[in-house]
Amino acid sequence: MLGSVVVGIGIAGCVRMRDLLAPFPSSAAEKFSIKGFVSRRSLEDQQGVKQISVTEALSRDDIHAAFICTENTNHEEHIRQFLEAGKHVCVEYPMTLSYTSAVDLWNLAQQKGLVLHEEHIELFTPDFKQLKKDIAGKTLEEATLHFTGGSLKPNFGFPSFSGIARLTWLVDLFGELTVTAASLVEEKDNKYMKMTAHLLTKQQKPLTWIEERGPGLGRAKHIHFRFQDASITELPAGQREPVGLFMQDLVLFGRKLQGEVSAAELQEERSRILHCLQLADRIQQLSENTQA
Repeated sequence: MLGSVVVGIGIAGCVRMRDLLAPFPSSAAEKFSIKGFVSRRSLEDQQGVKQISVTEALSRDDIHAAFICTENTNHEEHIRQFLEAGKHVCVEYPMTLSYTSAVDLWNLAQQKGLVLHEEHIELFTPDFKQLKKDIAGKTLEEATLHFTGGSLKPNFGFPSFSGIARLTWLVDLFGELTVTAASLVEEKDNKYMKMTAHLLTKQQKPLTWIEERGPGLGRAKHIHFRFQDASITELPAGQREPVGLFMQDLVLFGRKLQGEVSAAELQEERSRILHCLQLADRIQQLSENTQA
């Protein structure tokens, strides 16, 4: 069994604890055994799990893996701490708020012989899986992905990082991308922001990614994908699955720890994650230059 600790118990942390306590039967998720949770607040037992300090979590021999579910700004520090202590790490996206620090952490994990796993449950959603099937074999001409949602909370980082799930969709669907321009409109008093990024595929086809957040904006993804022979303007419903998104991610992390994921798959995933973080970095840089 792999003793584990959940660090940060907001929404994601509580879901992680729930899944660790009731893993999907006959799956790699059953290999985990939760030993405690870490929170900066002093709390009662959560779902029957006791609170422990970071120091205890780092030093205990019966804790082999950490689930990092804190604010985005704290991810890098926690990942580094647990890797240095010889623990495997599963972290909610984005791993870090800069490309260079992510490369550094991944290199550290490799040096230590540890698994560093960045959660991307957006790739497990029924609508994404169906969309990927629907566009297979089609030749893209241009695409727009416009995400709307409520105001961003503090400590989530620049929108290209906090919204990296949408960028991951685009890279997974259309391959490696190049950023050509980016801008950010921000009304801090109204808690409103709109980031627009222009990208190109390797075939020089234009993509536009818009991340718009503010009070009263409903959480939604609006797409317009134009192909040579058709256009897709609505996300497909997809087939609902009995296994939850976080549980699917937990199973994947468990499979990695058991050596059940091939080196080629791991390398492909690492390349995609680092490419997305590099694009996010570039979008932030261009947007800040535009604002200045």
